[in-house]
Amino acid sequence: MIKSFYLTTPIYYVNDAPHIGHAYTTVAGDVLTRWHRQKGESVWFLTGTDEHGQKVMRTAEANNAAPQAWVDKLVQDAWKPNWAHLNIANDDFIRTTEKRHTERVQKFLQSLKDSGHIYAGKYEGPYCVGCEEFKLPGDLIEIDGAKCCPIHSKPIELVNENNWFFKLSDFVEPLLAHYKNNPDACQPESARNEVVSFLEGGVSDLSISRSTFDWGIPVPWDTDQVVYVWFDALLNYATAVGLTDAPDSEGGKKFAQTWPADVHLVGKDILRFHAVIWPAMLMAAGLAVPKKVFAHGWLLVGGEKMSKSKLTGIAPKDITDHFGVDAFRYYFLRAIPFGTDGSFSWEDMSARYTSELANDFGNLASRSAAMVEKYCAG
Repeated sequence: MIKSFYLTTPIYYVNDAPHIGHAYTTVAGDVLTRWHRQKGESVWFLTGTDEHGQKVMRTAEANNAAPQAWVDKLVQDAWKPNWAHLNIANDDFIRTTEKRHTERVQKFLQSLKDSGHIYAGKYEGPYCVGCEEFKLPGDLIEIDGAKCCPIHSKPIELVNENNWFFKLSDFVEPLLAHYKNNPDACQPESARNEVVSFLEGGVSDLSISRSTFDWGIPVPWDTDQVVYVWFDALLNYATAVGLTDAPDSEGGKKFAQTWPADVHLVGKDILRFHAVIWPAMLMAAGLAVPKKVFAHGWLLVGGEKMSKSKLTGIAPKDITDHFGVDAFRYYFLRAIPFGTDGSFSWEDMSARYTSELANDFGNLASRSAAMVEKYCAG
């Protein structure tokens, strides 16, 4: 069996329609997988949507909709049409509300519980609903006297719950050894250094359930709680290709052909989830960890990270209606060095469109066509 080159984007929150920050990651994944296909490789390209958690639930409530109806509408009316419009050639699109995902998450979670990696405990501390992340006190900034998330600039919420915990601290040394022995497993170098520094600073066990709302996957042995949205979401990369299925089943054969993932493309703000929590989950289950996590920089507008909650998101179609899809795809991979922050401006887009596409490539195509017609009989 020939292993497929398996690349994933993050799965995106469906609290709103996609903006160009989401498109930036997805176009990059599409370009990379097209290159591997051109080399004759077997390729599997996954993207999808993250549909559970407080953030999605509250957005649905604000729009007077049930969470499932809200995510169904956004996926069908916004997310899938946007990727089709941008010529994204993904092989699969996973939704975390799908049965294939929820059942495999529960089976995986039960296996960790049975093997002693999960225990009951109490969590008390800051939580950012926008990030769906338990925050460390040192992560927070102060705005007008309130402790706030540095990404969303909004006050955090204090959570006090009896939850289930994953023994994340057991995997600090294995993770450090992994990145020491496989430096290319986390790129760019600045991202790997951040992860190693975080691990060396000491890591607490992770609360992996929530008891104060019900929009999520029920914990299989405690249905009064739902699985923490990130623990649920990270598993999509494996559930989409048959995690926990019998080896001789269709899903089991797919898992053997694709796993481990060759590249997880992620934004730098979700690096810790993918380079610390996710490989630790896999190690606990005795599974191979991804070959590479690549954390690209932020796409900035007006000096700030693209954000739906801050209303700084620009829809891809706003740009493609004026410049076209090919120019859109070209610009975001040409103008922004992959792995660093980059700024989008209409002025720069217009200037590159004229100087690089119309003048340089346009003139090349025009002269080549004229020479073919003149010297090669058309």
